[in-house]
Amino acid sequence: MAYVHRTTMEPTKLELLTGWLPRQSWYAGDAEGPELVQAGGFRLDDPQGAVGIEFMVVVDSAAREPVAYLTPMSYRGAALEGAPEEALIGTSEHGVLGTRWVYDGVHDPVVTAQLRALLRGEALPQHQSESDTPDPTVTVHGTTLEDGFDVQLTRVLRPGTSEGTASAHLVAGWTWPDGTAARGVFATLALR
Repeated sequence: MAYVHRTTMEPTKLELLTGWLPRQSWYAGDAEGPELVQAGGFRLDDPQGAVGIEFMVVVDSAAREPVAYLTPMSYRGAALEGAPEEALIGTSEHGVLGTRWVYDGVHDPVVTAQLRALLRGEALPQHQSESDTPDPTVTVHGTTLEDGFDVQLTRVLRPGTSEGTASAHLVAGWTWPDGTAARGVFATLALR
């Protein structure tokens, strides 16, 4: 199980995401740039214990209406070989582990493998800020396809759970800046 360190990161995750997010095609904010707050998420364990995996929800409160984004991230002790340049969110100095390479999780094979495992019921979602603590609020609904599927992430989150959708979908929650709780679809399975 992954251990969550109580330490610092310089720059912080939010600082890294503030610079990276506006460069993404799915970014819904304006040219001024986002004002991000952490709003929810969960972790998955790397069976090898080498890669940190976090699915963080950030809310941009600078937009006219707040926008919630899903940002899956991997934390590595070295650069990810073969990853495209745009996959790197940035590097940060971790107070315990040293330099960490932070990647957009959709480009990290460890992240995508564990997300598929979660959707198949073979991995257990973990609390975002507590070590070795399952998060029962993260749920999988629908039928899991055994083979030949892709995982589609929902980058801009909207409240709603897609009840009645046949394919498996991952539902989790976040909190809006005014304190209102929301739940929505984070990922779905689709045939290739």
